[in-house]
Amino acid sequence: MLGWHAHPEVTLHTYPLAAYMSHIEEGRWDEVASMLLASAEKLRQAGADLLICPDNTVHQAIDLVRDRSPLPWLHIAEEVAGVAAQRGFRRLLILGTRYLMEGPVYPAKLRPRAIECEIPPADARGRINAFILDELVSGRFEESTRAYFNQVIAEAKSRGVEAAVLGCTEIPLLMGEADSPLPTLDSTRILARAALREAVREDVRRAEP
Repeated sequence: MLGWHAHPEVTLHTYPLAAYMSHIEEGRWDEVASMLLASAEKLRQAGADLLICPDNTVHQAIDLVRDRSPLPWLHIAEEVAGVAAQRGFRRLLILGTRYLMEGPVYPAKLRPRAIECEIPPADARGRINAFILDELVSGRFEESTRAYFNQVIAEAKSRGVEAAVLGCTEIPLLMGEADSPLPTLDSTRILARAALREAVREDVRRAEP
């Protein structure tokens, strides 16, 4: 889009995952929102024009801050919903941490597009959450874990699900569409492409006389 080795300027700020998890585990989403706002202000001061957060789970707090944020946010579930609609999917499996799977992030953004979603059974949600937090975030990618994800997706396929949302940054490091019994929606790459789209659009706006 921009030429060889070219991309929009990128500035990163994040607090430690431990700081986020202490609030998430207690359901203190207002505190998660405050952390996101603080990051937004740091990035505004650094010259950013647009904000993204590749962590699906903390998106439960992003709708709490969008109206108060010093900069606009892209929402990962809105972008996934858009791609799902383009690909004609009407029933999705949501995979991620238990906080994401049991939370409102994806249902709230898929519903306006008439896309249904479901989550794995409770025991599977517990195992998936443990795999993410105990293995994947530490860079451990076990074949047995990949096989379990495939089993969960295959069971969803038998129930009529059409695609699986890889709703955690680390899941695509473990498996991709070639490994899955269903088409996958890689939320990380979808958000990255949306960020590039919007950043290029912003560059065009600034260049206009």
